[in-house]
Amino acid sequence: MALAGEFLRRGRRVMTLKHGHHPADADRVGSDTWRHFHEGPAERTLIAGPEVRVLYERTPDDYDPVGLARRYLGGADIILAEGFSRAPLPKVEVFRRAVAAAPIHDDDGQDRSRWLAVVTDDEDLRAECPVLRFRDTMWLQLLANLAWDGALILPA
Repeated sequence: MALAGEFLRRGRRVMTLKHGHHPADADRVGSDTWRHFHEGPAERTLIAGPEVRVLYERTPDDYDPVGLARRYLGGADIILAEGFSRAPLPKVEVFRRAVAAAPIHDDDGQDRSRWLAVVTDDEDLRAECPVLRFRDTMWLQLLANLAWDGALILPA
């Protein structure tokens, strides 16, 4: 997450939000901390270890990133979300030709007005939003400026 590092370098308080398509598994099956959540009826389990805490919570599948940010990520200067492609959030795509045949940005079903930029290694890619290339020496600084200026502001 180079972008998070760039915001930290700028003195910003950064938090991230990741959409997963499978249950989170941050501990070894059968360990005491794993059993705290998986074998008990607790609504929430907080696992605290050296330099990290993990909160497990039983909840209906609510993938609203704005609601999740409000509930868990208060106090951030900026929240970087990965996934949530259908949510009405400002978007940046990292497109690598070795990973996909075409960028998500080209999907006709997407709201193109929310695209802030595409970062790519594809020299031929053109888009309706700024296209930043990994070969450009300032791509990360430019992306941070675009993301900061285009961020969704959550009312208090």
